[in-house]
Amino acid sequence: MSNPFRVLLPLAITVALAVFTLTAGVATAGTVSKVKLDADGDGRISRTEAANHPRIAKGFDRIDANHDGYLSRDELKVAKQKRAAARFKQIDQNGDGRISRSEAEKTAPRLAKRFDQIDTNRDGFLSKEELKTVRAARKSQN
Repeated sequence: MSNPFRVLLPLAITVALAVFTLTAGVATAGTVSKVKLDADGDGRISRTEAANHPRIAKGFDRIDANHDGYLSRDELKVAKQKRAAARFKQIDQNGDGRISRSEAEKTAPRLAKRFDQIDTNRDGFLSKEELKTVRAARKSQN
């Protein structure tokens, strides 16, 4: 069985970048270049604009909640939140609302490697709030 984290994490990262900047980094020959998703600057992403970014294009119909043929910042934000919640639920195998080191090691090895950094209250679990704090810190660095 393939690890869905390998698919969901890159998609979540891509959407997160699009939500806040409407641009996304695209790896090209070992370097990172910026590809502007909102090419015409109208504040939304059309299907044509999304076609230049395969991960956004693949989920376009699912993300376009009002089915107007465009992705708004709000739609991208909601899609990102849904994916993050689904991923948290998947990692939190016992459903207690927090992620233990064991759960992270079993289902999210990259998260497990950073477990001690993220577990700021040192209780041995990762809460949704601790994960939000890490995401916010990463966002502010970009």
